Amino acid sequence: YAAQAGAMYDARIMPKDLLTITVSATEPEAVRPFNLVMPSFTSGADIRTTGQSQLQTYLVDNEGYVNFPVVGQILLKGMTKNEAEEKIKGLLKDYIKEDPIVTVKSVNYKISVIGEVARPNTFTIVNEKVNIFEALAMAGDMTRWGRRDNVKIIREDAEGKKRIIYMNLNDRNVIYSNDFYLQQNDVVYVEPNKVNAENSEIGQATTLWLSGASILISIAGLVVNILR
Repeated sequence: YAAQAGAMYDARIMPKDLLTITVSATEPEAVRPFNLVMPSFTSGADIRTTGQSQLQTYLVDNEGYVNFPVVGQILLKGMTKNEAEEKIKGLLKDYIKEDPIVTVKSVNYKISVIGEVARPNTFTIVNEKVNIFEALAMAGDMTRWGRRDNVKIIREDAEGKKRIIYMNLNDRNVIYSNDFYLQQNDVVYVEPNKVNAENSEIGQATTLWLSGASILISIAGLVVNILR
């Protein structure tokens, strides 16, 4: 494992990410052109603004660019939030006299957990940081048939290439792995332990057979009593 125990994980911006980008300064009018908002509307035939609004979101395109007001196209693919904030801040120097505060956040940072877990689902990660154990905990942990020694992470990189990462959660050094922290859109798959799964199926089949036999015996007894 290449990662060190003290290394801090930072999510990196990927194509198809949805970002909010806010610019703050002591003079609100100076940064107003850079803080677009989307008005909310009531449903129905009478469409009116509700008075509430939310920040404009910016979609990172397949090449890794966002189209930011006034500035135009900005390449953010592969950057951490801090790197993106510093880059945008530098581009704004031509438009704002003072040094502004730029905040970049992801609004669709999601991971999915499927397979032999109690509650398979897709989860939105607010703080953009989740490790493999936390992901499994959100899904209610593995079932008793889940394999802890061969958990798979299906990941797509910034170029659209998919790969499968194998994790042995029985190995105490897994916490030092470069893949211990999940990335945006990762899919965690817990495969079943085949022996336990097959034993369970046999047990269920036996239970059903015994239940069916018991019902037939009861019916036969009832018929005998009626015909007496």
